[in-house]
Amino acid sequence: MSAAPFKLLSIAATALCALALAACGTTVSTSGYKGEEKAVAQRVSEFQSDATASDEQKVCENDLASPVKARLQTAGNTCQSALKHQLSQIDTLELKIKSIAVKGNIALARVTSTWSGKSRESALALVKEGSAWRIAALQ
Repeated sequence: MSAAPFKLLSIAATALCALALAACGTTVSTSGYKGEEKAVAQRVSEFQSDATASDEQKVCENDLASPVKARLQTAGNTCQSALKHQLSQIDTLELKIKSIAVKGNIALARVTSTWSGKSRESALALVKEGSAWRIAALQ
């Protein structure tokens, strides 16, 4: 069993969370949320879809906060090249939002991810950049 998803979570946390959670055939549910909470849930859902598709360009352009992208662009790497290998190793990881809390331009989405039958609870910190929510950290 490869530890790629959990290794990626570790790498992403180090880079202030350019994590790449993916799901195989499932999407994050955004039902039950309204207003800014729904927008946060939608970003998590889009992030999951982009990661599932191994679309590092969309992950970098649409899903990650500017400081995360800047940290990934080190040692001659681009955000896309830093994520390419990690995204290609993820196959069947499911992500479920447990709760979302929004305070101003900061949000916290508590999630459970399941990969190869093992669950892990984490919290995604998001920031609002302009009118869009972006993933800023894994806690």
